[in-house]
Amino acid sequence: MTKIDIISGFLGAGKTTLIKKLLEEAYKGEKVVLIENEFGEIGIDGGFLKDAGVEITEMNSGCICCSLVGDFGKSLKEVLERFSPDRVIIEPSGVGKLSDVIKAVQDVKEELPNAKLNSFSTVVDVSKAAMYMKNFGEFFNNQVESAKTIILSRTQKYDAAKTEVVVGKLRAQNPKAILITTAWDEIDGKVILSAMEQESSFENELLKEAQEHHHHHEHGEDCTCGCHDHDHHHEHEHHHEHEHHHEHGEDCTCGCHDHDHHHEHEHHHEHGEDCTCGCHDHDHHHHHHHADEVFTSWGKETPHKYERDTMREILNKLANTEDYGVILRAKGMVPATDGTWIYFDLTPGEFELREGTPDYTGRICVIGSKIKEDALEVLFELA
Repeated sequence: MTKIDIISGFLGAGKTTLIKKLLEEAYKGEKVVLIENEFGEIGIDGGFLKDAGVEITEMNSGCICCSLVGDFGKSLKEVLERFSPDRVIIEPSGVGKLSDVIKAVQDVKEELPNAKLNSFSTVVDVSKAAMYMKNFGEFFNNQVESAKTIILSRTQKYDAAKTEVVVGKLRAQNPKAILITTAWDEIDGKVILSAMEQESSFENELLKEAQEHHHHHEHGEDCTCGCHDHDHHHEHEHHHEHEHHHEHGEDCTCGCHDHDHHHEHEHHHEHGEDCTCGCHDHDHHHHHHHADEVFTSWGKETPHKYERDTMREILNKLANTEDYGVILRAKGMVPATDGTWIYFDLTPGEFELREGTPDYTGRICVIGSKIKEDALEVLFELA
């Protein structure tokens, strides 16, 4: 099966640089064909990319997404038959409409039984985005609105606060897209490709994890639920020694069973009048609600950079108060102001901070009930 990746982007956004990075770091070992369309100009990047061992079909007689739609289908079929590639990269003209390129691939899909549209992304120069939105809206905005993934270029040279403003404008145009905001030289091409191919959001992944706990949670000898998974070599932030085999006493607040508050409760404490464990908060009379009725989630992707101490204060409030709802789980990875990345994991009453590898953008997700979204926006400095 040949994967087809469309990588669009306005003129000068950095498409060719991105493709070169993907070829060197993410597509290594694959047989790749690049189809370029340089909108009536000689393909200036042809020789540059041939050096990477890629066969190139250059179509210079017009725009791929208008006059060349018919020829495009024929060319794509020819490429697949001739080269049997693992992957085809389509690099449309900078002034092409991404929606038309996607349609062009979909229109010939029936003739290409061994190919699938794998991803469709657009590269946006963060420093020029606002100007392009204003002056070239019809083309630029179409690329943003149609993309499954928006890949920001030149973020390493641009003011962090201004980047957040641009991200907000892009999100307003396409709230569903995955945004890659980390500077390309800080992340591997495989991380970029993984984001381009991503079928599920970070929020959905964590919600699914919580649902699995809710439906199937048994604390056996081989339990992998994560309740005790925190590596003791990491920096722990909780108020008691968390032993792997501790007894759940009357005052236990470890949170091990907090994900599963609709099954038979394995807590040994009595639920008194002032009990705040949250076990029955959602359902005083029933024990079989679906997890999607029980849990709500709040998730954000952001390039915002955090001080480590600030993040520690945020998580302490989230883990040890109910000011933001009944929080059962929080997880994330965000860039730090010192150039590193902060990864965090939180369950009721405790959290863990550690240093991790750069991700394509900062990601935060909180799961629980009675979640106060506006308060979380303020807490994480995103309001």
